[in-house]
Amino acid sequence: MTDAAFPSPPSVLPAAAGGRAPRLGWWRDARFGLFLHWGIYSVLGRGEWAMELEAIPAGEYGALADRFVPAPGAAARWAALARRAGMRYVVLTAKHHDGFCLFESALTEFCAPKRACGRDLVREYVEAMRAEGLRVGLYYSLMDWHHPDGARAQHDERARRRLVDYTHGQLRELLTHYGTIDILWYDSPWPLDPAGWEAERMNRTAFALQPGLIVNDRNGLPGDFATFEQRVPAIPPPAWETCMTTNETWGYHEADDWWKTPREIVSHLVSCARDEGNYLLNAGPRADGSIPDGAARTLEAVGDWLSRNGESVYGSTRCEVRHSASASFTQNGRTLFVHVRHWPGDTLVVAGLQSRVQAARLLATGEQVAFEQDGRRLRLMGLPPEPPDWPVATLAVDCADAPRQDTAALRKEHADPSGGRRSAPRSV
Repeated sequence: MTDAAFPSPPSVLPAAAGGRAPRLGWWRDARFGLFLHWGIYSVLGRGEWAMELEAIPAGEYGALADRFVPAPGAAARWAALARRAGMRYVVLTAKHHDGFCLFESALTEFCAPKRACGRDLVREYVEAMRAEGLRVGLYYSLMDWHHPDGARAQHDERARRRLVDYTHGQLRELLTHYGTIDILWYDSPWPLDPAGWEAERMNRTAFALQPGLIVNDRNGLPGDFATFEQRVPAIPPPAWETCMTTNETWGYHEADDWWKTPREIVSHLVSCARDEGNYLLNAGPRADGSIPDGAARTLEAVGDWLSRNGESVYGSTRCEVRHSASASFTQNGRTLFVHVRHWPGDTLVVAGLQSRVQAARLLATGEQVAFEQDGRRLRLMGLPPEPPDWPVATLAVDCADAPRQDTAALRKEHADPSGGRRSAPRSV
Protein backbone atom coordinates (compact mmCIF):
# COMPACT_ATOMS: atom_id res chain seq x y z
CA MET A 1 0.00 0.00 0.00
CA THR A 2 1.24 3.47 -0.85
CA ASP A 3 -0.39 6.71 -1.89
CA ALA A 4 2.79 7.57 -3.81
CA ALA A 5 2.14 4.85 -6.38
CA PHE A 6 -0.94 6.45 -7.86
CA PRO A 7 -2.54 9.91 -8.16
CA SER A 8 -5.06 11.14 -5.64
CA PRO A 9 -8.61 9.89 -6.30
CA PRO A 10 -10.89 12.28 -8.17
CA SER A 11 -12.93 14.52 -5.90
CA VAL A 12 -16.09 13.79 -7.88
CA LEU A 13 -16.91 10.58 -9.72
CA PRO A 14 -18.52 10.83 -13.17
CA ALA A 15 -22.21 10.20 -13.66
CA ALA A 16 -23.17 6.71 -12.59
CA ALA A 17 -23.04 4.13 -15.33
CA GLY A 18 -26.15 2.08 -15.97
CA GLY A 19 -26.60 -0.52 -13.29
CA ARG A 20 -24.13 0.96 -10.81
CA ALA A 21 -26.68 1.75 -8.10
CA PRO A 22 -27.98 -1.83 -7.71
CA ARG A 23 -24.44 -3.20 -7.63
CA LEU A 24 -23.42 -0.72 -4.92
CA GLY A 25 -26.54 -1.18 -2.78
CA TRP A 26 -25.16 -3.82 -0.39
CA TRP A 27 -21.80 -2.04 -0.19
CA ARG A 28 -23.37 1.28 0.79
CA ASP A 29 -25.26 -0.42 3.62
CA ALA A 30 -22.25 -2.43 4.82
CA ARG A 31 -20.06 0.50 5.98
CA PHE A 32 -17.40 -1.72 7.63
CA GLY A 33 -15.00 -4.25 6.14
CA LEU A 34 -11.81 -6.15 6.93
CA PHE A 35 -8.65 -5.73 4.85
CA LEU A 36 -6.09 -8.56 4.97
CA HIS A 37 -2.51 -7.96 3.77
CA TRP A 38 -0.95 -11.41 3.66
CA GLY A 39 1.83 -12.98 1.64
CA ILE A 40 5.35 -14.37 1.84
CA TYR A 41 6.57 -11.06 3.31
CA SER A 42 4.93 -12.22 6.53
CA VAL A 43 7.75 -14.81 6.85
CA LEU A 44 10.20 -11.93 7.31
CA GLY A 45 7.82 -10.04 9.59
CA ARG A 46 9.01 -6.61 8.46
CA GLY A 47 6.03 -5.39 6.45
CA GLU A 48 4.84 -5.86 2.88
CA TRP A 49 7.43 -3.46 1.36
CA ALA A 50 10.47 -5.33 2.74
CA MET A 51 11.64 -6.52 -0.69
CA GLU A 52 11.75 -2.97 -2.04
CA LEU A 53 12.86 -1.08 1.05
CA GLU A 54 15.63 -3.54 1.93
CA ALA A 55 16.75 -4.09 -1.71
CA ILE A 56 16.33 -7.86 -1.41
CA PRO A 57 17.25 -9.56 -4.71
CA ALA A 58 14.38 -11.34 -6.44
CA GLY A 59 15.98 -14.78 -6.08
CA GLU A 60 16.64 -14.33 -2.37
CA TYR A 61 13.16 -12.94 -1.79
CA GLY A 62 11.48 -15.67 -3.84
CA ALA A 63 12.97 -18.33 -1.56
CA LEU A 64 10.56 -17.13 1.13
CA ALA A 65 7.86 -19.04 -0.77
CA ASP A 66 9.53 -22.26 0.43
CA ARG A 67 9.02 -21.18 4.06
CA PHE A 68 5.43 -19.96 3.71
CA VAL A 69 3.22 -22.81 4.94
CA PRO A 70 0.16 -21.38 6.71
CA ALA A 71 -1.76 -23.44 9.23
CA PRO A 72 -5.00 -25.03 7.97
CA GLY A 73 -8.19 -23.22 8.93
CA ALA A 74 -6.70 -19.71 9.07
CA ALA A 75 -9.28 -18.29 6.67
CA ALA A 76 -12.17 -19.70 8.72
CA ARG A 77 -10.77 -17.97 11.80
CA TRP A 78 -10.50 -14.67 9.90
CA ALA A 79 -14.11 -14.96 8.79
CA ALA A 80 -15.34 -15.68 12.31
CA LEU A 81 -13.37 -12.71 13.67
CA ALA A 82 -14.70 -10.40 10.95
CA ARG A 83 -18.24 -11.46 11.77
CA ARG A 84 -17.71 -10.84 15.49
CA ALA A 85 -16.20 -7.45 14.65
CA GLY A 86 -19.41 -6.41 12.91
CA MET A 87 -17.80 -6.35 9.47
CA ARG A 88 -19.87 -7.08 6.40
CA TYR A 89 -17.16 -7.74 3.80
CA VAL A 90 -13.49 -8.74 3.54
CA VAL A 91 -10.76 -7.93 1.00
CA LEU A 92 -7.69 -10.19 0.70
CA THR A 93 -4.41 -9.44 -1.12
CA ALA A 94 -4.54 -12.13 -3.82
CA LYS A 95 -1.30 -10.64 -5.21
CA HIS A 96 0.68 -7.80 -3.68
CA HIS A 97 3.53 -5.78 -5.22
CA ASP A 98 6.03 -8.62 -4.70
CA GLY A 99 4.17 -10.64 -7.33
CA PHE A 100 3.54 -13.73 -5.18
CA CYS A 101 0.08 -15.12 -5.85
CA LEU A 102 -2.05 -16.74 -3.17
CA PHE A 103 -4.11 -18.37 -5.92
CA GLU A 104 -3.59 -21.09 -8.55
CA SER A 105 -2.26 -19.46 -11.71
CA ALA A 106 -1.35 -21.09 -15.00
CA LEU A 107 0.73 -18.02 -15.84
CA THR A 108 3.42 -18.29 -13.14
CA GLU A 109 5.16 -20.75 -10.86
CA PHE A 110 5.36 -18.02 -8.21
CA CYS A 111 2.12 -18.95 -6.48
CA ALA A 112 1.14 -20.73 -3.28
CA PRO A 113 -0.18 -23.98 -4.82
CA LYS A 114 3.11 -24.54 -6.68
CA ARG A 115 5.44 -23.76 -3.78
CA ALA A 116 5.81 -25.11 -0.24
CA CYS A 117 2.25 -24.18 0.76
CA GLY A 118 0.75 -26.50 -1.86
CA ARG A 119 -2.72 -25.00 -1.40
CA ASP A 120 -4.90 -22.44 -3.14
CA LEU A 121 -5.23 -19.88 -0.34
CA VAL A 122 -7.68 -17.70 -2.26
CA ARG A 123 -10.03 -20.67 -2.59
CA GLU A 124 -9.82 -21.32 1.16
CA TYR A 125 -10.50 -17.64 1.81
CA VAL A 126 -13.49 -17.38 -0.53
CA GLU A 127 -15.12 -20.50 0.90
CA ALA A 128 -14.58 -19.33 4.49
CA MET A 129 -16.07 -15.89 3.86
CA ARG A 130 -19.14 -17.35 2.16
CA ALA A 131 -19.64 -19.74 5.07
CA GLU A 132 -19.93 -16.73 7.40
CA GLY A 133 -22.21 -14.80 5.03
CA LEU A 134 -19.58 -12.16 4.28
CA ARG A 135 -19.10 -10.45 0.93
CA VAL A 136 -15.87 -11.39 -0.86
CA GLY A 137 -13.28 -8.93 -2.16
CA LEU A 138 -9.97 -9.61 -3.92
CA TYR A 139 -7.08 -7.14 -3.97
CA TYR A 140 -4.75 -7.27 -6.96
CA SER A 141 -1.63 -5.13 -7.38
CA LEU A 142 -0.92 -4.12 -10.96
CA MET A 143 2.64 -3.21 -10.00
CA ASP A 144 4.76 -6.37 -9.90
CA TRP A 145 8.36 -6.50 -8.63
CA HIS A 146 8.76 -10.17 -9.57
CA HIS A 147 7.65 -10.07 -13.20
CA PRO A 148 10.66 -9.54 -15.52
CA ASP A 149 8.74 -6.84 -17.41
CA GLY A 150 7.45 -5.13 -14.26
CA ALA A 151 9.68 -2.08 -14.76
CA ARG A 152 10.83 -2.23 -18.37
CA ALA A 153 7.20 -2.14 -19.59
CA GLN A 154 7.35 1.62 -19.09
CA HIS A 155 9.78 2.04 -22.01
CA ASP A 156 9.55 -1.18 -24.05
CA GLU A 157 6.38 -1.90 -26.03
CA ARG A 158 6.99 -5.64 -26.25
CA ALA A 159 7.54 -5.76 -22.49
CA ARG A 160 4.35 -3.76 -21.97
CA ARG A 161 2.42 -6.22 -24.11
CA ARG A 162 3.72 -9.18 -22.11
CA LEU A 163 2.98 -7.52 -18.75
CA VAL A 164 -0.53 -6.44 -19.79
CA ASP A 165 -1.37 -9.90 -21.12
CA TYR A 166 -0.09 -11.47 -17.90
CA THR A 167 -2.07 -9.07 -15.72
CA HIS A 168 -5.31 -9.37 -17.68
CA GLY A 169 -4.88 -13.13 -17.70
CA GLN A 170 -4.48 -13.34 -13.94
CA LEU A 171 -7.50 -11.12 -13.37
CA ARG A 172 -9.49 -13.45 -15.61
CA GLU A 173 -8.34 -16.39 -13.48
CA LEU A 174 -9.44 -14.66 -10.28
CA LEU A 175 -12.84 -13.79 -11.72
CA THR A 176 -13.61 -17.22 -13.20
CA HIS A 177 -12.23 -19.82 -10.75
CA TYR A 178 -13.95 -18.88 -7.47
CA GLY A 179 -17.63 -18.28 -8.11
CA THR A 180 -19.13 -14.92 -7.27
CA ILE A 181 -16.64 -12.18 -6.38
CA ASP A 182 -18.15 -8.98 -4.98
CA ILE A 183 -15.22 -6.52 -5.07
CA LEU A 184 -12.13 -6.20 -7.26
CA TRP A 185 -9.73 -3.91 -5.41
CA TYR A 186 -7.00 -2.71 -7.76
CA ASP A 187 -3.80 -1.15 -6.43
CA SER A 188 -0.63 0.61 -7.62
CA PRO A 189 -0.72 1.08 -11.41
CA TRP A 190 2.99 1.94 -11.76
CA PRO A 191 4.65 1.89 -14.28
CA LEU A 192 1.79 2.38 -16.76
CA ASP A 193 -1.07 4.82 -17.21
CA PRO A 194 -4.66 3.65 -17.83
CA ALA A 195 -4.07 3.52 -21.59
CA GLY A 196 -0.94 1.45 -21.06
CA TRP A 197 -2.79 -1.00 -18.84
CA GLU A 198 -5.72 -1.03 -21.27
CA ALA A 199 -7.78 -0.33 -18.19
CA GLU A 200 -11.07 0.17 -20.01
CA ARG A 201 -10.79 -3.31 -21.50
CA MET A 202 -9.74 -4.59 -18.09
CA ASN A 203 -12.96 -3.30 -16.52
CA ARG A 204 -15.18 -4.42 -19.39
CA THR A 205 -13.84 -7.94 -19.08
CA ALA A 206 -14.26 -7.89 -15.30
CA PHE A 207 -17.92 -6.87 -15.55
CA ALA A 208 -18.59 -9.39 -18.32
CA LEU A 209 -17.25 -12.17 -16.09
CA GLN A 210 -18.85 -10.88 -12.87
CA PRO A 211 -21.93 -8.73 -13.64
CA GLY A 212 -22.51 -7.87 -9.97
CA LEU A 213 -18.89 -6.86 -9.35
CA ILE A 214 -17.81 -3.46 -8.05
CA VAL A 215 -14.33 -2.05 -8.66
CA ASN A 216 -12.31 0.73 -7.09
CA ASP A 217 -10.40 3.50 -8.87
CA ARG A 218 -6.80 2.33 -8.59
CA ASN A 219 -6.33 1.05 -12.13
CA GLY A 220 -6.44 4.72 -13.13
CA LEU A 221 -10.14 4.86 -14.01
CA PRO A 222 -12.79 6.34 -11.69
CA GLY A 223 -14.35 2.98 -10.84
CA ASP A 224 -17.46 2.48 -8.75
CA PHE A 225 -15.97 4.09 -5.65
CA ALA A 226 -13.05 6.34 -4.76
CA THR A 227 -10.30 4.96 -2.54
CA PHE A 228 -8.59 6.92 0.25
CA GLU A 229 -5.80 5.71 2.48
CA GLN A 230 -5.22 6.43 6.19
CA ARG A 231 -7.50 9.48 6.10
CA VAL A 232 -11.13 10.54 6.01
CA PRO A 233 -11.60 13.09 3.20
CA ALA A 234 -12.80 16.56 4.15
CA ILE A 235 -15.00 16.78 1.03
CA PRO A 236 -15.94 13.21 0.11
CA PRO A 237 -17.18 12.11 -3.31
CA PRO A 238 -20.55 10.36 -3.76
CA ALA A 239 -19.20 6.83 -3.26
CA TRP A 240 -16.00 6.31 -1.31
CA GLU A 241 -14.03 4.12 1.07
CA THR A 242 -11.04 4.76 3.28
CA CYS A 243 -8.64 2.00 4.26
CA MET A 244 -6.63 2.22 7.47
CA THR A 245 -4.32 0.01 9.50
CA THR A 246 -4.95 -1.27 13.01
CA ASN A 247 -1.31 -0.51 13.82
CA GLU A 248 1.25 1.33 11.64
CA THR A 249 1.90 -1.27 8.91
CA TRP A 250 -0.21 -3.18 6.39
CA GLY A 251 1.64 -6.48 6.23
CA TYR A 252 2.72 -8.28 9.40
CA HIS A 253 5.56 -6.50 11.18
CA GLU A 254 6.85 -8.30 14.22
CA ALA A 255 8.15 -5.14 15.91
CA ASP A 256 5.05 -3.02 15.29
CA ASP A 257 3.19 -3.35 18.58
CA TRP A 258 1.42 0.03 18.59
CA TRP A 259 -2.31 -0.47 18.08
CA LYS A 260 -5.14 1.95 17.46
CA THR A 261 -7.58 1.92 20.36
CA PRO A 262 -11.22 0.84 19.98
CA ARG A 263 -12.15 4.48 20.63
CA GLU A 264 -10.03 5.67 17.69
CA ILE A 265 -11.48 3.06 15.37
CA VAL A 266 -15.07 3.77 16.39
CA SER A 267 -14.37 7.45 15.81
CA HIS A 268 -13.10 6.75 12.28
CA LEU A 269 -16.06 4.47 11.58
CA VAL A 270 -18.50 7.16 12.71
CA SER A 271 -16.74 9.76 10.53
CA CYS A 272 -17.10 7.48 7.50
CA ALA A 273 -20.75 6.66 8.23
CA ARG A 274 -21.54 10.38 8.65
CA ASP A 275 -20.63 11.01 5.00
CA GLU A 276 -21.94 7.73 3.50
CA GLY A 277 -18.44 6.27 3.26
CA ASN A 278 -17.05 2.84 4.10
CA TYR A 279 -14.25 1.94 6.49
CA LEU A 280 -11.91 -0.88 5.41
CA LEU A 281 -9.78 -1.74 8.44
CA ASN A 282 -6.61 -3.75 7.93
CA ALA A 283 -4.98 -6.56 9.87
CA GLY A 284 -1.75 -8.21 8.72
CA PRO A 285 -1.74 -11.95 9.57
CA ARG A 286 1.46 -13.72 10.59
CA ALA A 287 2.96 -16.29 8.21
CA ASP A 288 0.90 -19.05 9.86
CA GLY A 289 -2.27 -17.05 9.20
CA SER A 290 -2.95 -15.99 12.78
CA ILE A 291 -4.09 -12.41 13.47
CA PRO A 292 -1.83 -10.57 15.96
CA ASP A 293 -3.39 -10.30 19.42
CA GLY A 294 -3.45 -6.49 19.41
CA ALA A 295 -5.49 -6.37 16.22
CA ALA A 296 -7.81 -9.17 17.33
CA ARG A 297 -8.56 -7.52 20.69
CA THR A 298 -9.36 -4.22 19.00
CA LEU A 299 -11.64 -5.83 16.43
CA GLU A 300 -13.50 -7.76 19.13
CA ALA A 301 -14.07 -4.56 21.11
CA VAL A 302 -15.39 -2.68 18.08
CA GLY A 303 -17.70 -5.58 17.27
CA ASP A 304 -19.01 -5.53 20.82
CA TRP A 305 -19.82 -1.82 20.42
CA LEU A 306 -21.52 -2.41 17.05
CA SER A 307 -23.69 -5.16 18.55
CA ARG A 308 -25.37 -2.38 20.57
CA ASN A 309 -24.93 0.58 18.23
CA GLY A 310 -25.00 -0.90 14.74
CA GLU A 311 -28.15 0.93 13.67
CA SER A 312 -26.18 4.18 13.89
CA VAL A 313 -23.66 2.93 11.29
CA TYR A 314 -25.12 0.34 8.90
CA GLY A 315 -27.12 1.91 6.08
CA SER A 316 -26.37 5.42 7.32
CA THR A 317 -27.29 8.40 5.16
CA ARG A 318 -25.36 11.63 4.78
CA CYS A 319 -25.68 13.67 7.96
CA GLU A 320 -26.00 17.47 7.86
CA VAL A 321 -25.63 17.87 11.63
CA ARG A 322 -21.91 18.31 12.36
CA HIS A 323 -21.18 20.95 14.98
CA SER A 324 -20.58 20.06 18.62
CA ALA A 325 -17.79 20.40 21.16
CA SER A 326 -18.63 17.00 22.66
CA ALA A 327 -20.05 14.74 19.97
CA SER A 328 -20.01 13.46 16.40
CA PHE A 329 -23.15 12.60 14.46
CA THR A 330 -24.57 10.03 12.07
CA GLN A 331 -28.01 9.76 10.57
CA ASN A 332 -30.33 7.01 9.40
CA GLY A 333 -33.52 8.38 7.92
CA ARG A 334 -35.09 10.75 10.46
CA THR A 335 -33.04 9.49 13.40
CA LEU A 336 -30.00 11.50 14.47
CA PHE A 337 -27.35 9.54 16.37
CA VAL A 338 -25.24 11.56 18.80
CA HIS A 339 -21.89 9.85 19.47
CA VAL A 340 -20.58 11.50 22.61
CA ARG A 341 -16.78 11.68 22.76
CA HIS A 342 -16.69 13.76 25.94
CA TRP A 343 -19.45 12.72 28.30
CA PRO A 344 -20.92 15.87 29.93
CA GLY A 345 -22.81 14.34 32.83
CA ASP A 346 -26.42 15.42 33.39
CA THR A 347 -27.05 17.56 30.27
CA LEU A 348 -25.86 17.49 26.68
CA VAL A 349 -26.56 20.43 24.37
CA VAL A 350 -26.86 20.34 20.57
CA ALA A 351 -26.99 23.84 19.12
CA GLY A 352 -29.00 24.96 16.12
CA LEU A 353 -30.99 21.75 15.52
CA GLN A 354 -33.84 22.84 13.24
CA SER A 355 -35.79 19.58 13.16
CA ARG A 356 -38.49 19.01 15.76
CA VAL A 357 -37.45 16.26 18.16
CA GLN A 358 -40.07 13.64 19.00
CA ALA A 359 -38.13 11.31 21.30
CA ALA A 360 -34.63 10.53 22.52
CA ARG A 361 -33.02 7.44 24.04
CA LEU A 362 -29.71 5.91 25.05
CA LEU A 363 -28.95 3.59 22.16
CA ALA A 364 -27.14 0.88 24.14
CA THR A 365 -29.90 0.44 26.73
CA GLY A 366 -33.03 1.85 25.09
CA GLU A 367 -33.64 4.06 28.15
CA GLN A 368 -35.68 7.17 27.31
CA VAL A 369 -34.01 10.56 27.72
CA ALA A 370 -35.82 13.76 28.69
CA PHE A 371 -35.28 16.78 26.45
CA GLU A 372 -36.15 20.43 25.90
CA GLN A 373 -35.93 22.20 22.56
CA ASP A 374 -36.22 25.76 21.35
CA GLY A 375 -34.94 27.55 18.28
CA ARG A 376 -31.46 27.75 19.68
CA ARG A 377 -30.74 24.51 21.49
CA LEU A 378 -31.71 20.93 22.10
CA ARG A 379 -31.03 19.99 25.72
CA LEU A 380 -30.83 16.27 26.48
CA MET A 381 -31.31 16.03 30.24
CA GLY A 382 -31.14 13.61 33.13
CA LEU A 383 -28.23 11.69 31.67
CA PRO A 384 -26.27 9.30 33.91
CA PRO A 385 -23.17 10.77 35.56
CA GLU A 386 -20.88 8.30 33.76
CA PRO A 387 -20.97 7.20 30.10
CA PRO A 388 -23.47 4.34 29.72
CA ASP A 389 -21.42 2.66 26.99
CA TRP A 390 -17.80 2.15 25.95
CA PRO A 391 -15.74 3.28 24.08
CA VAL A 392 -18.30 5.81 22.84
CA ALA A 393 -21.79 6.39 24.25
CA THR A 394 -24.53 7.07 21.69
CA LEU A 395 -27.95 8.70 21.91
CA ALA A 396 -30.68 8.24 19.29
CA VAL A 397 -32.78 11.35 18.64
CA ASP A 398 -35.93 10.74 16.59
CA CYS A 399 -36.97 13.79 14.56
CA ALA A 400 -40.13 14.74 12.69
CA ASP A 401 -38.13 15.12 9.48
CA ALA A 402 -34.54 14.77 8.28
CA PRO A 403 -32.21 16.28 10.91
CA ARG A 404 -30.90 19.73 10.01
CA GLN A 405 -28.61 22.11 11.85
CA ASP A 406 -28.16 25.86 11.42
CA THR A 407 -25.40 27.32 13.53
CA ALA A 408 -24.68 30.16 11.09
CA ALA A 409 -27.69 32.12 12.36
CA LEU A 410 -26.48 31.72 15.93
CA ARG A 411 -23.01 32.93 15.00
CA LYS A 412 -24.53 35.97 13.30
CA GLU A 413 -26.59 36.68 16.40
CA HIS A 414 -23.49 36.47 18.59
CA ALA A 415 -21.68 38.90 16.30
CA ASP A 416 -24.62 41.34 16.43
CA PRO A 417 -26.67 40.75 19.62
CA SER A 418 -29.04 43.58 18.73
CA GLY A 419 -30.20 41.64 15.68
CA GLY A 420 -29.28 44.59 13.47
CA ARG A 421 -31.26 47.17 15.50
CA ARG A 422 -29.51 50.30 16.70
CA SER A 423 -29.62 50.87 20.41
CA ALA A 424 -31.27 54.05 21.66
CA PRO A 425 -28.73 56.66 22.78
CA ARG A 426 -28.07 56.61 26.50
CA SER A 427 -28.69 59.80 28.49
CA VAL A 428 -25.94 61.20 30.68
